[in-house]
Amino acid sequence: MSIDSYLANLASEMVIRDSKKESISLSISTLHSRLKEYFGKDIIDVIKFGSYTRGTILPRRYDDKSDVDIMIVFNNDYDYKPQTFLDRLKKFAQQKYSTSYVYQSNPTIVLELNHIKLELVPAVKIYSWSDDYNIPYNSSSWLVTRPKAFDNLLVECNKNNSNKIKPIVRLMKHWNIVNNYRDADSYQLEKKIAEEMKCSYFSCSSYSDYLKQALQVIRLYSSEYRIDLAISRIDKALNLEAEGYPYSAESEIKKVFPGI
Repeated sequence: MSIDSYLANLASEMVIRDSKKESISLSISTLHSRLKEYFGKDIIDVIKFGSYTRGTILPRRYDDKSDVDIMIVFNNDYDYKPQTFLDRLKKFAQQKYSTSYVYQSNPTIVLELNHIKLELVPAVKIYSWSDDYNIPYNSSSWLVTRPKAFDNLLVECNKNNSNKIKPIVRLMKHWNIVNNYRDADSYQLEKKIAEEMKCSYFSCSSYSDYLKQALQVIRLYSSEYRIDLAISRIDKALNLEAEGYPYSAESEIKKVFPGI
């Protein structure tokens, strides 16, 4: 198997599919119904966002901290602080999911189910006509976010680069976990790649090309030594492949991006 084929297959394995995806979808649908039943008109909307909606989330067998972000948009006529809504969401989750693990992980409420972890994020819509929302920055202050804006940026970047960017993001997240000890923030890793690799198709064609560039892109967010080590191992694998040693090449690339 060539290095490019190995990387493509590994990235493909890191997609949530079939029964697990159906199970997550059912859990989200059930959550939506229970939220509406519990809060009634106090809730304006329930929105999925984050890596799950972008298709860059890793299955739990690759990342035991994988979660699905759910934004719960509240009415806030009385200008409450974030902690008020966090307390309300925690109470809801404890009542409606009494056998599940529920806790606050600032600034979200975490609901751990058997097959997935849900991050409940309270939000307040800033203007009815915009996609701007306030989400908790901490327990007492808000932060403006536009979740759809980043989704659109990643979609555009992925399309420009022959649909290689989403697989590259998944592979980079995998490297960040197994070889970089989660040193890079997952969201910042994804955001930096989407912002700076929109035109990478001019200089990249193979998965190894894209991965070396992605490693350079996140250099400021991670260990210089570990990034240089990853790039040198990719180059060594490519050299071994070019010299006619495919098994040694695959063994070398697995040091950077191991399978399971």
